[in-house]
Amino acid sequence: MSMIFFACVVRVRDGLPLSASTDFHFNQDFLECRKRLKALSSILAQYPSRGTAKGRDLSIHFLCSGDIACMAICSSNYSTIMAFCFLEELQWEFAASYDTTSISLASRPYAFLEFDNVIQKVKCHFNCASGSQMKAKWEKIEEELKFQPPVQLKLEGTELMNGMTNGGHAGVHVEVVPTYRMQRVTPLGILSLVLNIMCGALNLIRGVHLAEYSFQEDHEGIGNVIAFFLPFLACVFQCYLYLFYSSARKVKTFVLFFSVCLCNIYLYGLRNLWQIAFHIGVASLSSYQILTRQLMEKQPDCGV
Repeated sequence: MSMIFFACVVRVRDGLPLSASTDFHFNQDFLECRKRLKALSSILAQYPSRGTAKGRDLSIHFLCSGDIACMAICSSNYSTIMAFCFLEELQWEFAASYDTTSISLASRPYAFLEFDNVIQKVKCHFNCASGSQMKAKWEKIEEELKFQPPVQLKLEGTELMNGMTNGGHAGVHVEVVPTYRMQRVTPLGILSLVLNIMCGALNLIRGVHLAEYSFQEDHEGIGNVIAFFLPFLACVFQCYLYLFYSSARKVKTFVLFFSVCLCNIYLYGLRNLWQIAFHIGVASLSSYQILTRQLMEKQPDCGV
């Protein structure tokens, strides 16, 4: 029967299992395949982002993305394209549920065992669905696999088991995969970046000039120098948060915003009210743009 039997999520750097489906199959072939999957999970960092280990009756497929890898055991006649559609869906669900910090700090196996409910739901959906029911997702994955085929491994024999002790396969390149894809940059977002860069440059220039004067004549002005340099750094980090995904974005955004506000209030006297209002206004716009730019939405046809 053509279907997905087992799925799990592991941490790429050490193969630590984070979550897995809890349904069990007790035939010898499946148990042996589970052993090979465990061996493969410990050396995933040696491989490209996608791979397939094909056997006579069962196959292992894996998809690495950033810190995590999603792995599945399927029947050998199960569509490779559908398998990778399933793994990408699973990766999206896990990324939406847990941030990179909690993944990195996980110290025990199956720290996110509750995610099993999601795995079961997605697995059931894909076992019942056909390629025509998710045409858009199917075509996208098919195109990606044509452009970059998954690395092919042999499930039978000792190849995977040896990989655990020999440190992987020679000649296989390691690929760095972007962890998350963000929505497109908007015109208002570009404006906030330009204004942020301008404010950062103004803070840096004023801070450097004030530092030269303070170190030579007025040693009590060090506080003002710091109050110029901190908003400069805040502007730089606001630009970074807007352009790239980061865990705990809300907390970081509010910390940067309040830093800009406090430093500009501290600088009252060196700056007039209009200048302070301008800098705080730009920080507000940047914060709003950071919080409203989300992860790219998934294809509607692959939802569960």
